[in-house]
Amino acid sequence: MPAVDRIRKEIKDMLKSKDPNITANVDGSDITHWRATIKGPKDTPYEGGVYNLRITLPQEYPFQPPKIMFDTKIYHCNISSQGHICLDILKDGWSPALTIEKTLLSLISLLEHPNPNDPLEPNVAREMKVDGMTFLRKATEITKKYAMPIKEEENENENEDENEDDEDGEEDDDESEE
Repeated sequence: MPAVDRIRKEIKDMLKSKDPNITANVDGSDITHWRATIKGPKDTPYEGGVYNLRITLPQEYPFQPPKIMFDTKIYHCNISSQGHICLDILKDGWSPALTIEKTLLSLISLLEHPNPNDPLEPNVAREMKVDGMTFLRKATEITKKYAMPIKEEENENENEDENEDDEDGEEDDDESEE
């Protein structure tokens, strides 16, 4: 069993965290399964995006790194289309001194500073090196399509448009049958 006291401390620390760019908490009753979010960093094609992650703590945690996967689609050379992540601290660079919070902050840093020389997605890495503008356009489009939260005012505007259609003087089908 993982170090339960350590995990409980990390849960408390995450709940107290004042960093608006990350969230994490236990997913259900098993303290080895977590859900997390990170926000895309400013001045990147991921800005404005909110990325959902799954975290699984192995039996050997904190002596072995957590398993982290992106649930939200992202266009990044170090993150596969299946959500796997290429980051040294999730492999050989892990240290028991690291925490889930520090790891999530490292993921934000990876979004800011992709490493096309050690890619999981070689085509994306090649595009970054050869045609940076195309990479930025695609990454921004995917961020907007999959990682942007729907704004309340957009929902309200859509609802208002639907209500206006009902109020245009036409009778509803139910009323015209009477």
